Amino acid sequence: MYRRLATLGARQSLARTAVVPRIAIARPLVAAPVRRAYSTEEPKEPKAEPAAEDGVAKELADLQAQLADKTKEASDFKDRYLRQVADFRNLQTTTQREVQNAKDFAIQKFAKDLLDSIDNLERALATVPEEKRADGEKDLVTLYEGIQMTHHILENTLKKHGMEKIDPIGAKFDPNEHEATFEIPQADKEPGSVFFVQQTGFKLNNRVLRAAKVGVVKG
Repeated sequence: MYRRLATLGARQSLARTAVVPRIAIARPLVAAPVRRAYSTEEPKEPKAEPAAEDGVAKELADLQAQLADKTKEASDFKDRYLRQVADFRNLQTTTQREVQNAKDFAIQKFAKDLLDSIDNLERALATVPEEKRADGEKDLVTLYEGIQMTHHILENTLKKHGMEKIDPIGAKFDPNEHEATFEIPQADKEPGSVFFVQQTGFKLNNRVLRAAKVGVVKG
């Protein structure tokens, strides 16, 4: 028993005197600050090679030439378009005017043929003076009134279609509407004025269909 106690005491003394090894704790390494040197000089652009510059310049010149050609072509197309539009509008205007003239003067030939009938009716009325109508027979008066009514109806019918008489008595002689058949001096009338109508003139839609044959005061 004493031998066991001695052995146990010896082990405890050895445990007390034993040196406990120290464990080194690794500390993180702190990197030293890096000092950067900044240059005050501006960075230089890399120089392009001469061959590359020539290629870019040539390509730019080609593009500019193509742009100029396309611009000229577009201008030519625009000019041709505007000319065609103007020609088309002129054609429309001309066509409308011709159609309107065709409508206005469709009866021109027919109206000219009727002028002889109007002239004959006027001559028939002129052969019966007023004194004969006052003292004449009833049949003569009836015939005169019938001719006069026919003449009046015919004139009104033509007037509805744009036909009107030219009555130049007392007006200044106009060569566009009048045809002078003779000239006589008249002391009480203005020289160059119309004082007598030999044949009535007519207009169709403001266009002279037949000029009036007139006598003019000689100056």
